[in-house]
Amino acid sequence: MHAFSDPTSLQYARLTGMFYIGIAIAGGFAIAYVPSQIVVQGDPAQTVANILTRTALYQAGIAADLAVMVFEIMALTMLYFMFKPVSATLSFAAAMARLSMVSVMSAMLFFHAGATLLAQSPELVSSFNAAQRADLAGLFLEMHRAGVWIWQVFFTLHLVLLGTLVLASRRFPRIIGIGLIVGASGYLLDSIYAFAFPDAAVLGILRAGLLAIVTLSEISFALWLLIKGQSQGVPRHTKMATI
Repeated sequence: MHAFSDPTSLQYARLTGMFYIGIAIAGGFAIAYVPSQIVVQGDPAQTVANILTRTALYQAGIAADLAVMVFEIMALTMLYFMFKPVSATLSFAAAMARLSMVSVMSAMLFFHAGATLLAQSPELVSSFNAAQRADLAGLFLEMHRAGVWIWQVFFTLHLVLLGTLVLASRRFPRIIGIGLIVGASGYLLDSIYAFAFPDAAVLGILRAGLLAIVTLSEISFALWLLIKGQSQGVPRHTKMATI
């Protein structure tokens, strides 16, 4: 437990980095790989068939989602205490923004559960035929996907605040903080693109570029924590420096 007691220590930083890497690995599996193998856009019947024939993979994706949430809670808590000496207010706001994101992620799992029940337990809605059950399961999965666009708004705020704290702390390379702030808008643009302007090609290219920047910055931050830890930077109880 000693490793959790000193937010300025190397062990604390490395644990935070481990949770961050865990989020990246489990999240990539749950958000990117599993849907690519299960969900067939525009064909809910085939999607339901995939859930039934590849149940282990589908359930592994749900388990990975749960792992992401556990890692997120640990990471946001540790980041809060790590940056609290820099600015207690901004560090708390960053933690609340990330916690709001996790709350949305948790709610999204109910749609996974609904799709699973429709696929595996047709007797629960016996008045529906197979096509209707498949359509409803497809709707649940689309609502789950829409949840991603909702939590990305909270994550945008978190990354802007985190980048600001990284810059002010002087414990990490400035390029990481700048990349987090600049690239964060990629998540917001991705939500806007998906909800309002799916045919705006320029917007799609811009959000892809910004997402590449923020992804690289997040991975760099996680690896820096894991390998290098953190320098002393701003002393404890010192007010936030002007950037």
